[in-house]
Amino acid sequence: MDALPVQEATGLSYASKATATDRDGNTVPVSHMCGHDMHVTWLAGASKLMADARTSWRGTLMAVFQPAEETGEGAQAMIDDGLFKRFPKPDVILGQHVMVGPSGTVAGRAGAITSAADSLQIRLFGRGAHGSMPQASIDPVVMAASTVLRLQTIVSREVAAAEAAVLTVGVLQAGTKENVIPDEAIIKLNVRTFDAGVRQRVLAAIERIANAEAAASGAPRPPEITTIDQYPLNVNNQEATSRVVDAFRGYFGTDRIRATGPAPASEDFGSFGSEWHVPSVFWFVGGTDPATYAKAREANKINELPVNHSPKFAPVLHPTLQTGVEALVAAARAWLPA
Repeated sequence: MDALPVQEATGLSYASKATATDRDGNTVPVSHMCGHDMHVTWLAGASKLMADARTSWRGTLMAVFQPAEETGEGAQAMIDDGLFKRFPKPDVILGQHVMVGPSGTVAGRAGAITSAADSLQIRLFGRGAHGSMPQASIDPVVMAASTVLRLQTIVSREVAAAEAAVLTVGVLQAGTKENVIPDEAIIKLNVRTFDAGVRQRVLAAIERIANAEAAASGAPRPPEITTIDQYPLNVNNQEATSRVVDAFRGYFGTDRIRATGPAPASEDFGSFGSEWHVPSVFWFVGGTDPATYAKAREANKINELPVNHSPKFAPVLHPTLQTGVEALVAAARAWLPA
């Protein structure tokens, strides 16, 4: 469920060799390089344990196997399909994700836990010409290059040091031949923010800069700015988080519970709580071999460990599998009395 178009390079005996056809008709490699296969296994295991022990607790438990987190469509698709009408409103919504961290540990925080994300495409229009006659063109390559450089000043010059934002240009496409100035250029970018006000300021700045650079170049028309996907800010409810942390401490002990800052990754899990108006709690389960993590930390090389979406991201199976199942059960039982 919810794999990525990435060629797995873990070298594991069970490494994916699958391929699939993407939306553009291209054949691409397919692998679970974000850990959603682990998530499905956790939830299936927790559901089995809760079902087997159903005489020991009272209440209603819903196991939500949500697809399409990677494209930011799955949660909203389930909501649009009548999730809120077809099932009873819960007291709390719980979720978890495997991340870099010592396997066997869980980590979280109250408040913002994962960032809001906005992916945009900017289509810049110029006028094509021969490479030897640039005076006859309105060069969208130069226009795009200027736009990319200027976009980098949003975080450095328009976001306060006490605030946080990330802006990454991941795609810059223009032209097909070295001596042909093309008619247009495409920029695709991604923004991560942890505050609604910061998000609006950054998005407004992107539009302002794109339009200003096009105007400065004498573009024949304003750029087209379209949304590729969006993820909401994922905020953990304070009281519900305290309840989950108490349950974790009671089950795992304090030495396996870690506090973490907000993660710049994004999750559409937050849509369930915000749109159902229900408190939610989301946390992370470590998937890195503890000895490997400790060695990297001692050498100040944690950033060199393979992270989610890396072709080498490979959570160790044990004790990651057991920890994730136990975390879901422990958190659920905090709301389901005996």
